[in-house]
Amino acid sequence: MKAIVLEKAGGPENLHLAEVQKPNIKKNEVLVAVKAISLNPADVKPKYNDEMLGMMYGKERPVILGWDIAGTVSEVGAEVSDFKLGDKVFGMVNFPGVGKAYAEFVAAPEAHLAKMPDHTSFEEAAATTLAALTALQILSGKINKGDKVLIQAGSGGVGHFAIQIAKSFGAYVITTASAKNKDFVLSIGADEAIDYRTQNFEDVLSDIDFVLDTQGGKVFTNSVKVVKENGHVFTTTGPDFPKEAQDIAKANKVNLSSMLVKSDSDDMNTLKGMLESGAIKPNIYKTFAFEAMADAHREVEKGRTVGKVIVSV
Repeated sequence: MKAIVLEKAGGPENLHLAEVQKPNIKKNEVLVAVKAISLNPADVKPKYNDEMLGMMYGKERPVILGWDIAGTVSEVGAEVSDFKLGDKVFGMVNFPGVGKAYAEFVAAPEAHLAKMPDHTSFEEAAATTLAALTALQILSGKINKGDKVLIQAGSGGVGHFAIQIAKSFGAYVITTASAKNKDFVLSIGADEAIDYRTQNFEDVLSDIDFVLDTQGGKVFTNSVKVVKENGHVFTTTGPDFPKEAQDIAKANKVNLSSMLVKSDSDDMNTLKGMLESGAIKPNIYKTFAFEAMADAHREVEKGRTVGKVIVSV
């Protein structure tokens, strides 16, 4: 089969098309004939650093990157009960771990997939994976109807799902975005949009119940300043919180948390239901051909993506 491989750490130019062996599946896995792949910063950043590649992918080379797929089931393991040949499926495969998604075929645990909703394209399904799971797993069970929720970087992959999910939970949603993306974030459910280039959100907001942060650093620290007592700031950037943020949180009795998303079929089925009901809709920013994976990486690296970058196989 064809796959996009990375022989050694480096830029997008190090990604190249190669013939590799089709994976064998375990009893609890299905083999997915991949039709679409979704890209994330978590795909793009590690490729530059040998140490990070080793931590995430081990010593095996070449590396096949990626986790987010949609496609059809072409082979079924002996212990698989939820899927059959020909089923259209989507999911985030083996995260954290090695998903090997940049390939024509991917071996995926049954417990990481869901059936695609009717009337959803492979590209839309692939988009509704890591970023959507991150937003869902952070927000689910943590916000109540009427809560004031701040979503940082609302036009991004995680952010645009978080706006929609928080709104579906009945929250009052505020987000940060550039002026050119204001209409977009308002159209998907944000009640207020703050232009981060002309306004400091920490100067105009207060009494926030919950913040979902994807930026870290100063944005995370300033987020703590606007949260009410017993409120919560949740970040995707890891548990090493800035000292200033910790001091402010302690003084104001604000809770700080971080989370690493995990593959989960129950959550994938929740997203399936949200797609079916219209509670969420992925925004596909650009689509690239499989052979143009390097260009897709370059697009993500610009940091200006509105929604998701997709690769069609």
